[in-house]
Amino acid sequence: MLRLKRSQRGLVGVDITSATVKLLELERHAGRLRIDSYAVRPLREGAVVERRIRDQREVVDTLKRAVEHGRLKSRRAVVAVPNSAAITRKLTLPASLSDEDIEARIQMESEKYVPFPLNEVAFDFQRLGRHRRYDDQQEVMLVACRVQDIELLTATLSEAGLEAVAVDVEGFALERMWGDMASQFDSADAVALVDIGANLCAFHVLKGGRIVYSRDNLCGGRQLTDAISRRYRISFEEAGRAKKRGGLPDDYRQQVLTPFIDTLIQHIGRSLQLYYTAAGQQEIRQLVLAGGSCVLPGFVERLRAQSGLEATLANPFGDMRVHPRLDVDALAADAPAMLTACGLAMRVRA
Repeated sequence: MLRLKRSQRGLVGVDITSATVKLLELERHAGRLRIDSYAVRPLREGAVVERRIRDQREVVDTLKRAVEHGRLKSRRAVVAVPNSAAITRKLTLPASLSDEDIEARIQMESEKYVPFPLNEVAFDFQRLGRHRRYDDQQEVMLVACRVQDIELLTATLSEAGLEAVAVDVEGFALERMWGDMASQFDSADAVALVDIGANLCAFHVLKGGRIVYSRDNLCGGRQLTDAISRRYRISFEEAGRAKKRGGLPDDYRQQVLTPFIDTLIQHIGRSLQLYYTAAGQQEIRQLVLAGGSCVLPGFVERLRAQSGLEATLANPFGDMRVHPRLDVDALAADAPAMLTACGLAMRVRA
């Protein structure tokens, strides 16, 4: 059974993706959350594939560099397994069952919910309240994943000098973060959150603070780096540096950047169409953009023009204080890519 500790002081959200390691430390200060430190450090290609660690040593070394750069006050950290590695089930159980009874019931009937032997699984659950129709029943959210996935993450953090006090699920971290951001939008509307990472463009629809639809597209910032590398016959590493720092030839925007942006917009449009076909009772009027590639020059404006929808960059830090020693401009530039790390660190309020 995976039991999660409660944070009393600062907490560090650790987001390990295929391209970067991101750390964000939050602490309660004067009644509000305060960003005490953060860091973003690149990972060598292939170290993490589809959110799963393949080269633990590379990830540990990168984490150590991020910890040193961020000058963390706390070493208490929260990390997440990818949605694909987690099993979530909403159970209906008698309302009279205690936590101990629920745990025993899940263990006894584990084959109904989890396709692995119980000794290979870590699980936790949360009561969701009384059943809407049956007053003598309660709804319980069960979350389970392979023990080996948790052990790999916690061991990686430990080797980097961090203490894993909780293992979350990426989707839950996004929902937690969205709870603070939702005030920026009309709560009656469904909103599409488009998270453009290195390899994937994740399309989530949120309604009432919950993710009600998700789809991943194989399109991300790495394709742009590949295109730069091929077009100008430079190495992948040189192309990555040039993409960030500029200095590319004059035809870069027309020949490389604009076609890539158009491809991204096509994927987003296709995801919208599939959402409406599969589950689209709620009309999408707002696109919220996250991930490192959403800040590409001209992307937001072109997306608005082609989709006819309002599109804005995600900012999970809008209502938070910032420690005086931090570079506010750098933090704002990285904000759209920090959603998962922020959602993880927000467990500090638990």
